[in-house]
Amino acid sequence: MITFNFETLFELKKTTHLEDWVTKIVDNHGFTIGEINYIFCDDAYLHKLNIDFLQHDTLTDVISFDNTIGKLISGDIYISIERVVENAKDYKVSFDEELHRVMIHGVLHYIGFKDKTVLEKKQMTDAEDEALILLIS
Repeated sequence: MITFNFETLFELKKTTHLEDWVTKIVDNHGFTIGEINYIFCDDAYLHKLNIDFLQHDTLTDVISFDNTIGKLISGDIYISIERVVENAKDYKVSFDEELHRVMIHGVLHYIGFKDKTVLEKKQMTDAEDEALILLIS
């Protein structure tokens, strides 16, 4: 089950399409969805989580808390809409493209993708790009 929660004034469009997309990505990697909760929030909300749980005093676009057991994907994915807006401008992409990238980024972490080293970041970006292609096809 995938749920969408809002801690800021934001409305997600085409939720059924996005649920189907995330499910397809998870299935394609040989996993199953247990429970994924997306929480859309603002910078202040996510910054507090970043400090309280990760001891990082920085702004970020996405934080995922992984509760995956074996091949059953579960967790909470917090996304700052303010960061997504700013990142979309910085990367010169649409808001929707950036939003979808961070949405799948958290899921890819649950599947096992990392992003600490240069190689891991490239593998993560490649997986995100492949997922984005499936969303628009």
